[in-house]
Amino acid sequence: MEIALQILLLIVGFALLIKGADWLVDGASSVASHLKVSKLLVGLTIVAFGTGAPELAVSFSSLINGSTDILVGNVIGSNIINVLLLIGIAAVILPIKIKKDTVSKELPLLLLISSALIVLLLDTNLTEAVTNTFSRADAIICLLFFGIFLYYLISMARKNKKDLNVVEKPKYKLGKSIIFIILGLAGIVGGSQLVVNSASFIAGAVGISERIISLTIVALGTSLPELVTTITAARKGESDLLVGNIVGSNIFNICIVLALPIAITGGISPSNFEMLDLIMLVFSAFLLCILARKDHMITRAEGILMLVIFTIYYGYIVYGALAA
Repeated sequence: MEIALQILLLIVGFALLIKGADWLVDGASSVASHLKVSKLLVGLTIVAFGTGAPELAVSFSSLINGSTDILVGNVIGSNIINVLLLIGIAAVILPIKIKKDTVSKELPLLLLISSALIVLLLDTNLTEAVTNTFSRADAIICLLFFGIFLYYLISMARKNKKDLNVVEKPKYKLGKSIIFIILGLAGIVGGSQLVVNSASFIAGAVGISERIISLTIVALGTSLPELVTTITAARKGESDLLVGNIVGSNIFNICIVLALPIAITGGISPSNFEMLDLIMLVFSAFLLCILARKDHMITRAEGILMLVIFTIYYGYIVYGALAA
């Protein structure tokens, strides 16, 4: 009975996270329009933050509750799901055309940041350290990488000055917009607490490690906003929005969702992660780079390949959990 209640609370938590992020984006975008902020800058900042807000809220809640494996697993799992599952599904719906700049700049940057994360995490393999740690200094390095990404976004925005001058009409009145922001933040904070607490309880009750729970249930749940955006963009043929959302979300996950809380609170020592998880994180980014470089296109066959790899990896995770 208690497990059933915790599963219900987990679902409620995910619903609050997703709806809270939706309210936050709507409210913040409307306030930005009242302040005459351009549509392009709103998209690069507020919308990007809104889709990453569930993961960030879960990160802070995980640190507060001492569940560091949920923190790391949420980031690793979300990034793998975003590439292999979400882009795989999108490519099966409609082949994805990728811009030259995305292939030559954004995807290599994602691969570089993903690879850097492995180096920063694997202390025992690279030094004489007793345990793997992700220190405040490591987190600051990731934040510096995010600064490079922001510089790239600002440079890209400056090249498209026409869009910089486009200001969208406010969706709501200023007072209502502020209420949406407050409700969104409340939903995100409350939902993140429910997700972390319920996931930790379920993991302990059924004897499954927080690594398994975070890589699967938590990561998939917090990736739902990206999943909805991806399917919608794929059906409308908006490849630029689709790929840009995934690449931006993955960079945001590593550099902000993982690094920012640790830069504020101090280092962590995740203990239950396998080398395979980290390899899959980098491999998914590498595979996307390789497939996109060929004709700047992700075909249906390549989308199916991504889904097969995703199924094999997560099948191994689930099998290992059941076997244990």
